[in-house]
Order: sequence, then C-alpha cells, then structure tokens
Amino acid sequence: MFDESSITLRRIGAVLHQAGLVSRETVRDVLERLGGHVDEQLAGYGTACALEGFGVAVSVHADDIDSIHDGYPALLANAVAVVGGDVTVSDVRVVGGGGALDAGRSDRLEFVRDGRLVSIPAEHFSEDYYDHVAACRAIAETARSEDSRSWHHTDFPRVPGTGYDSIMLFATPAQLAILQEHLGLTFR
Repeated sequence: MFDESSITLRRIGAVLHQAGLVSRETVRDVLERLGGHVDEQLAGYGTACALEGFGVAVSVHADDIDSIHDGYPALLANAVAVVGGDVTVSDVRVVGGGGALDAGRSDRLEFVRDGRLVSIPAEHFSEDYYDHVAACRAIAETARSEDSRSWHHTDFPRVPGTGYDSIMLFATPAQLAILQEHLGLTFR
C-alpha cells in the first residue's frame, strides 16, 4: 500500500524489483553508487526522477540544454538503452522550419528507426530547449510493437508555476499498477 512517508531510494528499488523492472543486482549497484542518500525521504517529483537512476526511465530536461541538435540524439540513445538496445536509432536531426525561434518555429524532429524514417512535428522557441511533446513522442517510437512494455509519461502532484522534467517510464500495464500502488505515481 502507498505511504508517502516511506518513499526512499531503497524503497523505490525494492518496488522496482518486485515489479520485475530491475534485478536485485541493479538495485544493489544503484544504492551503492548513491551511498548516503538511499534512506532520504522522497516525494512526488523526486520519486519520479529516481526511476531514471534505476535505468527504467528517461528524463526530458525542462531547463536549458546545450543544443537541441545534440540533445535529441543523446535523449534517444538513452531511450534505446532503457529498452535494451533492441532498436537502432540513427541520423537524429532537427529540420528547421520557417520563422523566428522567439515566436515559436515549426520544426521537424527526424530520425531513422530500424531503417524507417520517423518525422515528428516539433515547436522550438530556442535552440537550447526541448519541445517536450515531440521529445516524448520520439521516445515512444523506440518501443517495439511486439514488446508488452511501452513508454508512459509519469505524473505526480505538481506545484503551480514550477517547471518539471518529463519522466518517461518503460513498463507493462501490470508493472505500472504496482508502481502506482506502492509509489503513488500515476501514468498516462
């Protein structure tokens, strides 16, 4: 049962293992790497962010990044790693549309996935901020159709006016139910 006061990295690791998302060895390695912080209480957003540390999620950074031209390839490489390297993604690029960035430029995020061109509309207001909708749609393209797992946007209580990374989790519906029950996260 969900008890927010009991959410720590140690607890998250145990729930992820119970759900079949990570091995005992992965939990041990992550907790060893994080050292003294494993028993600090987490809530909402901190819980969602911890999923990336266990290798089951990808975070689309909300603050500025160095460049969308370098950021999207790295983001999709992270997604491919989470799905187990079962897909090949290459030639990731932002194809600039017309107009000025400060007014919102209609671009396309393009990449080749297993030999097939994927093109996703993306609106950019700067060279150093992701279009979160486009980034999440691109991440979703890394899942294989025959896999019972798929990408889900992780949701949690939010404070108005605060920016949050978009956390995308790769899991089955049964695994999502376990995480929702024991960690208090919701998924869409």
